[in-house]
Amino acid sequence: MQDSDQGLPGFEGALDGSDLSVAIVQARFNDALTSALASACLAELSVLGVPAEAIRHVTVPGALEVPLALQALAETDDYDALIALGCIIRGETYHFELVANESGSAVTRVGLDHGIPIANAILTVENEAQAWARAEPKGRDAARVAVEMANLLKEIE
Repeated sequence: MQDSDQGLPGFEGALDGSDLSVAIVQARFNDALTSALASACLAELSVLGVPAEAIRHVTVPGALEVPLALQALAETDDYDALIALGCIIRGETYHFELVANESGSAVTRVGLDHGIPIANAILTVENEAQAWARAEPKGRDAARVAVEMANLLKEIE
């Protein structure tokens, strides 16, 4: 396939999840928003053919706990891809930056350390309105990224 921006040959993973096993880690902090992310993600995984019995969905208290759960799931070698779901809304203190930066870098580190694709859909937003506007599309995007990257890595291996 061609990368239309560069004109260079490249790989693109398929969006067929029928042979994949996926785990989702959802932060419960800002639960209504993260539940909307999860609902959209699960619906899209179904559309992409990932069997319901091949999906594991766990919850953790907040975004800082997501990476540890991802690591535990990655260590099982039972999953082709992982999905991180959460929502961090800016407040009046430095806590937003700390949680956003630490959770984001830890999610990336788990994926690299274990060689497993992780779709990071931990929203980092200025306010609740932005979070609601992004919840459904980012949940769907996370499912597509997980399936595409899992298939791409299988193709490369």
